[in-house]
Amino acid sequence: MALTRDRVDALRATAREVREDIVRMVHAAACGHPGGPLGMADFMTTLFLEHLDLTPENRHAEDRDRFVLGNGHTCAGYYALLAQKGLLDREQLLTFRKMGSPLQGHPHRNLELGIDFSTGSLGNGLSVAAGMALGAKMSGWSSRIYCASSDGESQEGQIWEAATSAAHWGLSNLTVIVDFNDIQIDGRMRDVMDVRDLRAKYAAFGWHAVEIDGHDVVAIDHALCEAKAETERPSAIVARTTIGKGVSFMEDQSSWHGVAPNDEQLAQALEDLAAAAS
Repeated sequence: MALTRDRVDALRATAREVREDIVRMVHAAACGHPGGPLGMADFMTTLFLEHLDLTPENRHAEDRDRFVLGNGHTCAGYYALLAQKGLLDREQLLTFRKMGSPLQGHPHRNLELGIDFSTGSLGNGLSVAAGMALGAKMSGWSSRIYCASSDGESQEGQIWEAATSAAHWGLSNLTVIVDFNDIQIDGRMRDVMDVRDLRAKYAAFGWHAVEIDGHDVVAIDHALCEAKAETERPSAIVARTTIGKGVSFMEDQSSWHGVAPNDEQLAQALEDLAAAAS
């Protein structure tokens, strides 16, 4: 079913709240990665609130949906959405990267919080998600497995080994969303190591593959619905995004891959995000 106008507005508003939480978290920690999760906020919000079956009530159920964050350094947005889902208190977000906090700079498996796997080493996430999807199929579960990845992570050979096996085993319950912002820590992805047309690559590996505007919640929802309707192949959604989306001085800047805003920059970021709501 297509999203209603009210629902579209609600998703956009939540994505803005997620962006506000991201910049506050990274500022409070005085370290972290704000740019990537700001760019991923729209598709992550649509996935978590419209499609991912994860709740405080079912978090310990073996047959629930699973999510793996392959590009684990973007976890500020992941944690913000777990708070939106009621799996942790929003106030807890400001413990991000602090000693003793469960919300570290890369996700650490914690089923109480709904975190399904520890990620950080780029390339591992899709392999883990494929294993979860195969296990779910062998168990006869109807659950779906989602993995977030990135264009930079697609430089890793392990991604394509996982893509090969997922197609071989017909893991139609597996969907990867690739954050394609053409930015990584060393600069432009196409200058560091160009991965070229990822949609075509996944299709060549036997996947149902589409490319969308990663900031268009309607297009994101439609692509996720198409993935659910696919019965024979795993699905890849290549989402074109802008790093630092919503914060004027961070947008499309590789320098904001892994730098925390200072007090003045935080105030400007929150002002930019508030202006976008008006």
